[in-house]
Amino acid sequence: MAGLTRTAGAFAVTPHKISVCILLQIYSPSAQMSLPFPFSSVSQHNRLGLYLLSLTKSCDDIFEPKLEELINQLREVGEDMDAWLTDHLTNRFSSLSSPDDLLNFFNDMRGILGSLDSGVVQDDQIILDPNSNLGMFVRRCILAFNLLSFEGVCHLFSSIEVYFKEAHSSSDQYDAAINNSESLTHYDQMDMENYVMNKANEEIELQKNASGSVPFHLHTPEALFKVTEGLLVTRKEKSRTSKKNTEATPVAYASSSTHEDTLVDKSLFLRTNLQIQGFLMEQADAIETHGSSFSSSSIESFLEQLQNLAPELHRVHFLRYLNKLHSDDYFAALDNLLRYFDYSAGTEGFDLVPPSTGCSMYGRYEIALLCLGMMHFRFGHPNLALEVLTEAVRVSQQLSNDTCLAYTLAAMSNLLSEMGIASTTSVLGSSYTPVTSTASSLSVQQRVYILLKESLRRADSLKLRRLVASNHLAMAKFELMHVQRPLLSFGPKASTRRKTCPVSVCKEIRLGAHLISDFSSESSTMTVDGSLSSAWLKDLQKPWGPPVLSQNSGSRKSSTFFHFCDHLVSVPGSVSQLIGASYLLRATSWELYGSAPMARMNTLVYATLFGDSSSSSDAELAYLKLIQHLALYNGYKDAFAALKIAEEKFLTISKSKILLLKLQLLHEHALHRGNLKLAQRMCNELGGLASTTMGVDMELKVEARLREARTLLAAKQYSQAANVAHSLFCTCHKFNLQIEKASVLLLLAEIHKKSGNAVLGLPYALASISFCQSFNLDLLKASSTLTLAELWLGLGSNHAKRALDLLHGAFPMILGHGGLELRARAYIFEANCYLSDPSFSVSTDSDTVLDSLRQASDELQALEYHELAAEASYLMAMVYDKLGQLEEREEAAALFKKHIIALENPQDVEANMA
Repeated sequence: MAGLTRTAGAFAVTPHKISVCILLQIYSPSAQMSLPFPFSSVSQHNRLGLYLLSLTKSCDDIFEPKLEELINQLREVGEDMDAWLTDHLTNRFSSLSSPDDLLNFFNDMRGILGSLDSGVVQDDQIILDPNSNLGMFVRRCILAFNLLSFEGVCHLFSSIEVYFKEAHSSSDQYDAAINNSESLTHYDQMDMENYVMNKANEEIELQKNASGSVPFHLHTPEALFKVTEGLLVTRKEKSRTSKKNTEATPVAYASSSTHEDTLVDKSLFLRTNLQIQGFLMEQADAIETHGSSFSSSSIESFLEQLQNLAPELHRVHFLRYLNKLHSDDYFAALDNLLRYFDYSAGTEGFDLVPPSTGCSMYGRYEIALLCLGMMHFRFGHPNLALEVLTEAVRVSQQLSNDTCLAYTLAAMSNLLSEMGIASTTSVLGSSYTPVTSTASSLSVQQRVYILLKESLRRADSLKLRRLVASNHLAMAKFELMHVQRPLLSFGPKASTRRKTCPVSVCKEIRLGAHLISDFSSESSTMTVDGSLSSAWLKDLQKPWGPPVLSQNSGSRKSSTFFHFCDHLVSVPGSVSQLIGASYLLRATSWELYGSAPMARMNTLVYATLFGDSSSSSDAELAYLKLIQHLALYNGYKDAFAALKIAEEKFLTISKSKILLLKLQLLHEHALHRGNLKLAQRMCNELGGLASTTMGVDMELKVEARLREARTLLAAKQYSQAANVAHSLFCTCHKFNLQIEKASVLLLLAEIHKKSGNAVLGLPYALASISFCQSFNLDLLKASSTLTLAELWLGLGSNHAKRALDLLHGAFPMILGHGGLELRARAYIFEANCYLSDPSFSVSTDSDTVLDSLRQASDELQALEYHELAAEASYLMAMVYDKLGQLEEREEAAALFKKHIIALENPQDVEANMA
């Protein structure tokens, strides 16, 4: 909802646009112009064309670059011909000696445009297509210049003079051209500020008399000129005093390098409605990208100032709503949202196509309900959010607003997926016809599936490409987490499949990623080119960093070229975030399926390609996955080092993913070291972060309860641990958390195994394996199989061969994709099986047992898992004793004693780890 629509606004000719026109003459010279061709290759010519394409797309940004900034960009883009481009640009400006020269310049610009009836064209002549982006820009500039009055042309010429002087006041080129410029000072003496102010006031009065309201695109220049009120003097005097009399906010000048850089822009050029909307769009994207880490106070002060200057700009209320929403200020967010719809009736500020015929354009009540429902969802009020969204569905159907209906259905499916809602019959069943017409007793899972399919169908028919991609990703997540059960569970057509389909998950993710090529055909009113397309131009001014994959022999020119190529295509931020989210979903799916290398690879792809354009929440998730991978496969030392870097990058506010990860790592480390007091404290802190509202923060609540049961198990309080696990399983069943149920069943099997009740643990292990097979959780299935084998061995040594067969069946998955702890458990259990087998002889095949135990000891050293390490040392001491190797036996016994002492006297190293 961050997108702000860009209504029609005036296109004004500025010195920067004339600079672009001069460069277009170089790119496509007319037949009458005698310009030397400066390009040594076709790639150089295409490179300049791509640069000009981005310049033309960003022509409506609120801040236009100065000539000096443009020259710096040319030096990066032009490579060998940068000096020639710079010289020609400055010489062309110096040749503009009168307003008549501007008229001749724009007449020459007509020659670079092609036409179907243009006559004979030379073979080597390059002509712009009038309907192309570059051709449309030239036509708009020519039309805007032709509409200028003589006073407007004089004002433009004076602006060009200041624009040129500012960049070359100390250069040799300026000294050579100063003689031509000094003779034109009489144009500079014209009091154009008064002319523009009077003209704007006259138009405002006409609009007031006609409609009784002040249009924003006329009111904004007056508001912005208030800052320079009282400074109606000559430009030379203004340049000396503007720094003292002009106020600026950090947000307003975020696109400029210094405070002084923006003074000339603000005093010389009017800001159109299109430019102000573009700036507000940038701020909305920044709020949603950075989330809670965004500086809300700075943007809030600027929005208050803008609201006082232009009270009819209702989008400011919507931006303040977004700011308060991400700052977790519920009451302020609700107040600004209600103000926005009270003042604007929801007719501006949304990325929605116009509704169907018959819908009132004077109010968007259904959009107000959609925003209100999403806000309740954000602040953890699921039942209230579902009621509001259901009402939004009803109003959208009455008003035939199919677009809002598609968005509302997607929001409802997301709500039902994320929040724990046990039943929706009383709320949803009475409003949405496709749901109620099927059956009155549908489960929440089936309702989510129907809502997703219906939203996807409507979004596809309306060509809402971003919503289509988002729905495909939501469908992939649904396919990943749920086994689809048929609506009709009887009859010959009833489906017998009771497993998830990884192929369907992969298909939906790929369909979502197609957005990268389809977003340009979206039938949305939001223009995505503007400021978002010029992001790579701003990157040219940043210092070059080392590439991700670099060779030591590579030159700076090659790295510059690849850095340039990274930004050739203009991709909106929302599109980039959705494509990045598809890679994160790929990583999540590979984690569940048990492929650690594929999960890590997709996370690294996301961090490398989409880290800068992603939201702070997604970036935190990527860091979380990489740190978890380090903890599982490298040990806690590397994980805590990476965690420290992540804490410096992200704010560790309440419920942030980095804070949750830190508590989880501290809990795991404390359990492995035997520090149960610290482990219990971490469990309490995790549980305290979860909301007390039923159905909210279910993932966090399940995680906290799981860790509480594991802590009780480590403390050998088996009955209490079993009670917590049973209660957690009931909760997971109530809220349809299927994958979590498999983990809880495995935990119950572990509790019974350690309590000595192997017979009671077998059904839980088998049930966990059954769940893992249904959801294709291969790594969790291998872990459950290992527990099942341990339970069989617990029944007696006569079951050693069966247990060893089960272990060897899971060995490929455990050794190929398991973490340090799982691999160490498997190695130790394999040694136990051999030693428990009466037919196994230690003296004849001791290496089989010792190799497994040594490997387990190496794995556990990085984890500091004292209990398992002590067991491995004990078994090694037994084997060495049977072999008669006394020295090795004493070394193993010393290690056993060391781990037992460390386990009984744990040290609190939380400060060092944090």
